[in-house]
Amino acid sequence: MDPHITEWLNLAIRWVHMIVGIAWIGASFYFVWLENNLNRVNPKTGLSGDLWAIHGGGIYHLEKYKLAPPEMPEHLHWFKWEAYFTWITGVLLLAVVYYLNAEIYLIAPGSGMSPSTAIAIGVSALVAGWFIYDLLCDSPLGKTPILLGAVLFVLLVGAAYGLAQVFSGRGAYIHVGAIIGTIMVGNVFRVIMPAQRNLVSAIEEGREPDPALPAKGLLRSRHNNYLTLPVLFIMISNHFPSTYGSEYNWAILAGLAIFSILVRHYFNTRHGSQKYAWTVPVAALGMITLAFVTSPYATMPANESVKATKVVEMPATHSADTASEQQQGELDQLAQSNSVSFSTINEVIQQRCAVCHSATPTHAAFAAAPAGVLLDTPAEIQANSPRIAQTVTTKYMPLGNMTQMTDDERTLIGTWVEQGAMIN
Repeated sequence: MDPHITEWLNLAIRWVHMIVGIAWIGASFYFVWLENNLNRVNPKTGLSGDLWAIHGGGIYHLEKYKLAPPEMPEHLHWFKWEAYFTWITGVLLLAVVYYLNAEIYLIAPGSGMSPSTAIAIGVSALVAGWFIYDLLCDSPLGKTPILLGAVLFVLLVGAAYGLAQVFSGRGAYIHVGAIIGTIMVGNVFRVIMPAQRNLVSAIEEGREPDPALPAKGLLRSRHNNYLTLPVLFIMISNHFPSTYGSEYNWAILAGLAIFSILVRHYFNTRHGSQKYAWTVPVAALGMITLAFVTSPYATMPANESVKATKVVEMPATHSADTASEQQQGELDQLAQSNSVSFSTINEVIQQRCAVCHSATPTHAAFAAAPAGVLLDTPAEIQANSPRIAQTVTTKYMPLGNMTQMTDDERTLIGTWVEQGAMIN
């Protein structure tokens, strides 16, 4: 597909996905807050609680029935389309970005996996994720919510680890997010909405509603609430290659999910007491710890410089003799001073990176430089040196390693940036 068309499809679908996602998440957060802040002291007959609130210049009085009113109102608002359209646009976005460009974004560099196989694995993961989750919720394990949550968390971490072995880090993350999103919308479509329809039908038919179904719907709704923050992180994770680009990306995702759940639990319970206030500083400390342990220099001795052990491959315009002389000169220079010249870095960048990150990209998949990052001139390379170092050392770039950057070239770039990213 033409890269210009692909980019605008990406934009249109992502925009709609963001809009309906905000609507769904906002409604979810609001109703959990509403449930937690109901005044349950001496409620009126048939009510479980009520709430007075002021917003936007008006005062509201909300009441919650234990099950339902004696007769249904003429107009009843249903919250469902926000969830459905979030999932539909998410799947479309998955197809446009990852499945139409599987070799670039989805398949792990050097794996040799075909796009059709990778797509089959991705789709199967979504389907299997829902059925395994639903089976566990309906099993005896579902009667112990904390144990159920722990088992589900372990299974999702296992899925992250497994997908990271066959997909790129970015592809693995987005599929874990898609599994969680499928579970969440499956809860709405398969459990919450049927329970609500049964409740309304019972009232309209004059029979006693079954309280088990609304209770089951409420449990699944709480699952969705706790899963929301991990999904939100995954939605923005493609901006942070130090997470999904790490060798331990699955563990980083697990850690961030734990911190997200801790913070969400505090906000879900703070109306009753502050006994979970410790979760917020613990989550903050966990984020700081993750930032430290994922640093590329965290395990490197301070006095040890990174040395290149393999010759940099030269562009095709250089003769073999010239390349050999320049490569040997660079190795001699490294041996004497542990310094890396900009001329060598420039050759690596132009050969491995500038095919996409240029004012006129030569790669067929891009009509413009991704993220607007240009690497045509020395000044542009120097200005983007921190970003270059981060993306190449985490092996996020080049995408799918389509230009076949070597580990030693990555080492050269990292060393050059560590030495000050000088261009003269």
